[in-house]
Amino acid sequence: MRMMVTFGLVAALAVATLGTPAKAQKEPITGVIGAQIEAFQANDMGTAFGFASPNIRALFGTPERFATMVEQGYPMVWRPADVRYLELREVAGNLWQRVMVTDADGDIHMLDYQMIETEAGWKINAVQLVKAPGANV
Repeated sequence: MRMMVTFGLVAALAVATLGTPAKAQKEPITGVIGAQIEAFQANDMGTAFGFASPNIRALFGTPERFATMVEQGYPMVWRPADVRYLELREVAGNLWQRVMVTDADGDIHMLDYQMIETEAGWKINAVQLVKAPGANV
């Protein structure tokens, strides 16, 4: 019995420890996503552009071109009514933060943010709109 209790305790500690790195990374990651969304809402395109990865900044070149892409391609991110952070997961060595965004019309959108860690901190490297199961798009 004592051995089972000890094993159970060790297993519980291992699970808690293994979960710690993702949890520790989640707060800085959601902070970056939230700060970028706040910058969009404040029409501070320079700050919003600064949260994009070097690859994204090179692709768009200017905060204004980046802002136009977000406003037209991701209007739910441009002016969200509500933002909720769901799971942070690793897929093929990349970290993806799932975000549930409610737009101004009350429609819910799921997005995956690919995050990379740079010398300057966490940056957004990609955003994908996630197709809802069973939805026809």
